[in-house]
Amino acid sequence: MMRTNNWIPAVFNDLFYNDVMPKTNCTAPAINVKENDKEYVVELAAPGMKKEDFNVHINDEGNLVVKMESKQENKEEDKNTRYLRREFSYSKYEQTLILPDDVKKEDISAKVDNGVLTVELPKMVEEKVKLSRQIEIA
Repeated sequence: MMRTNNWIPAVFNDLFYNDVMPKTNCTAPAINVKENDKEYVVELAAPGMKKEDFNVHINDEGNLVVKMESKQENKEEDKNTRYLRREFSYSKYEQTLILPDDVKKEDISAKVDNGVLTVELPKMVEEKVKLSRQIEIA
């Protein structure tokens, strides 16, 4: 005889695991980091998250901190029924990224679009100093 730890019979799985009540996913969001001549770009995948769910800042050590927090409660009130299962969703994530020395920290910007947080980290423009000069002959 096979035993399972699940007290709800397997026949109910299709009822509970559907588009309305998806299984929870406990993995960290995917992060991409790109670089070009002018900037670094950090992209963090966060489907369903809104601008208000994020906090992006530079900490005391000069590192980029990305925080994400979302609470969602799916409720349907019906006085004639009792709950066999009730779904709550809570996501919290925090990532600290050490910034390269050439990032212009005062010009960092961030935006959320279609479930992707994009943080743009502009590079400092190095002015090339001309090294030409007259050398005296002794």
